[in-house]
Formats: sequence, structure tokens, C-alpha cells
Amino acid sequence: MPKALFCPTCRNVVLIDNENFPFCSDRCRLLDLGKWASGDYKISSPIQDPDLLEELARSERNKPTDDES
Repeated sequence: MPKALFCPTCRNVVLIDNENFPFCSDRCRLLDLGKWASGDYKISSPIQDPDLLEELARSERNKPTDDES
């Protein structure tokens, strides 16, 4: 029996041999791409780069406060 998943867009069953897998259709694939492009989907994880963490901390320290405006 072929393996199957649910389409992440419309939740229809999609067989692994479908040319649009893991989506059920090109329409669902494009809808998902549009959500990524518009910022509806986000990947959030802690920042691991020590240089970037230091740069962010430095910019927060130099950021003007409401009292300084």
C-alpha cells in the first residue's frame, strides 16, 4: 500500500507518488508559497550565533529610550 499524508493546505489525503507531493495540487502548493512570501509562516528559534547575539545586545544598549526623545 502506498504511503500517504494529508495536504498541509486543504488536509486532503495525498499519496506519496503524487507529482505535487506533499501537496494535493499545484493550487495548494502555490497557496502555501504565498503564505511564506507574505510572512504568515515564521520559523522561530533561539539565535545561536554568538556574534549576532553580541550585535543585538549592543544595538539594544544604544537604542534611545522614551525619556531621551
